[in-house]
Formats: sequence, C-alpha cells, structure tokens
Amino acid sequence: MRRWLTVVVLGALLAACSGLAAAQTTVLRVGASTLPHAPILEFVKPMLAEEGIELEIVEFSDYVLPNLALADGDIDANFFQHIPYLEDFAASHGLELTWTEKVFLAPIGLYSNKIDSIDQLSRGAQIAIPNDVTNGGRALALLAQAGLLKLREGVGSDATVLDIVDNPLNLRIIELEAPLLPRALDDVDAAFINQTYALEAGLKPTEDAILLEGGDSPYANVVAARKDNADDPAIRKLGEVLTRPEVRDFILEYFEGSLIPVF
Repeated sequence: MRRWLTVVVLGALLAACSGLAAAQTTVLRVGASTLPHAPILEFVKPMLAEEGIELEIVEFSDYVLPNLALADGDIDANFFQHIPYLEDFAASHGLELTWTEKVFLAPIGLYSNKIDSIDQLSRGAQIAIPNDVTNGGRALALLAQAGLLKLREGVGSDATVLDIVDNPLNLRIIELEAPLLPRALDDVDAAFINQTYALEAGLKPTEDAILLEGGDSPYANVVAARKDNADDPAIRKLGEVLTRPEVRDFILEYFEGSLIPVF
C-alpha cells in the first residue's frame, strides 16, 4: 500500500510540474512573408523556446493582410515590412501600429529579361514599379539617383509619378501590385521588384539586378506590433533574439549576402 501511495504521489507531482511548465509557456503568433522573413523566424524559434516562448509563424503572400491581421488581434506581431511602408499603411488605414526592432535591409532592385544594363534602356522603355506609395517612391528615387529621371526638388523617396519633372528617355512608368512584378518581366523592359518577391521568383539581387539599392537606405525591415502590446515581454524578447550575432551570421549565409543586417 505504501509503495502504491508513493507512486500516486510522484505521479501527481510530475503532472503538476508538467502543468506548471505548460502554464509558463507563452504562445507568440507572428505574421511573416514566406521569403525572406519566415526562414529567419524558423531559425530563432528554438531560441525563443528556451525562453519559454512558443513561436507560431503565420505566413502571408501579400503586403496588406499582415497589418490588418495584426490590428485585428489575429496575430501578436508581424515581420515583413520596412518602416516607411508601416508608417504609411498605419496612417492611411487609421491603425495603431508601431515597430520595435530593426533587423535587416532587403534592397529593392531593377530586373530585366531583355537588357543587361540600364545603359541599354531605350527611349520609351516600359519600367514597372510597385503601386504602393513607399515602394513606388523608392523605385523612382533609384531611377533619379541613376540619372534616368529628375524628381521635384525635396520629394525624395516619397515621390510619385506626378513628381517627375524631367524624363529624358520618355520612360513609361507602369504601376503594378508588388506580387505581380516578377510575372511582368516578359511584358516590360524592366521592373523594380522587392526582395521578398525577387527571392520567390529565384532572382538573386546581387547577381541579377541591373540597379540595386545600397546599404545606406532607410528602409530597414522591422518587427511590428500594436501600440498596446509593443512592450509585451514576448515581443521584446523576439526583437532581442532577432538581433543576436548568430542571427546576423545566418542572414548573411542563408541569403548569400542579398540581405543586409542593420544591427
């Protein structure tokens, strides 16, 4: 009888400890683009587990739903966008969103299936750019820096096609949804493609882009959260592990230098 009681007590203690451990685990749902953000989150998943945080990665294939899902509380944070896009999206949709940590720069690049250099752009060439304000302006700013366009003074990367004041080659700027840009390469002379969609299309920015954004760009990709949960310990811990030295090494190796860590 005594041995049976001992077994029962030990079993109860083990069950209690197991229940306590489960109760101490925090589930963190984070939205991410399939590339390049999701693989980075997969890499840090074990690190977060060691801190008592179970990371659930929710993948998205567009730039709209992750912020709407975050604002609605369907996810706790997201990791797919740069600061100007987040600020513009939040302002235009009336969302209380903010960012907590800068992680890397995903340079936007100009790609082409028809030419090998911007010097080969002919008069009237069709250039496709993202149709969202921040990435479209980013593309126009790069064209201006390359001397292919002149933009209204002071407009910088907030430019739209209405801010073009000089267009020597009479380039035709076509605005498209960002996910459609890789598929447009056969129909236009060149297209500006965000890193996410370039990677999904098998394009390597440092090898395939004929014009590429530099490391001094202000478009760092960040962890985003709602303003009411940005200081949550689990979200802060996510930012901390994403900026560890081993994550820097992983980003540089996994993406073959096409992403630039900013920490």
